[in-house]
Amino acid sequence: MASKKRARPVREFQTVKRIDNSRLVRHVEPVKLRYYYRTLALGSVVAAFFMLYIYQHFRCIDLSFQLEEIKAQQAAAATLNSSLKLEIASLRNPMRIDIIARRQLGLTEPLPTQIREYDSPPGAQVAAVRLVRQNRSQ
Repeated sequence: MASKKRARPVREFQTVKRIDNSRLVRHVEPVKLRYYYRTLALGSVVAAFFMLYIYQHFRCIDLSFQLEEIKAQQAAAATLNSSLKLEIASLRNPMRIDIIARRQLGLTEPLPTQIREYDSPPGAQVAAVRLVRQNRSQ
C-alpha cells in the first residue's frame, strides 16, 4: 500500500517595507503633453460653442414667452381704448346733456316772458368769439 504523505502547512511571512516614492518623478514626453493640451483646447472650444448655442436657444424661448405676454397686453389695451372712445363719444352727445339738465337738474326752457333783451351801452364793443379746439395728443 501506498503510504500517505501528510501535507505540511505552508507558512507565510508578511514583512513591511517602507518605500519612499516622493523622489520619483514621472517623465512625460513633450509630444504627448502637446497632444493633451491640443485636445483640451479643442474640447473647451467645442464646449464653449455648445454652451453658447444652449444659451441662445433658451433665450429665444424666453423671449417668445415675453412676446406672447406683450401681445396679450396690447390686445387688452386696444379693447380698453375702443371702449373708452365709445364712452367719450356718448358723453359728448348734446342730447345726453339736455336729458341730464331736464331730468336730474329740473331745468326747463325759458318762457318768452322770462327773456329780456338789453341794448348795449353806447361805445361798447362786441368781442369776437372763436372756437379753439385743444390738441388731443396732449
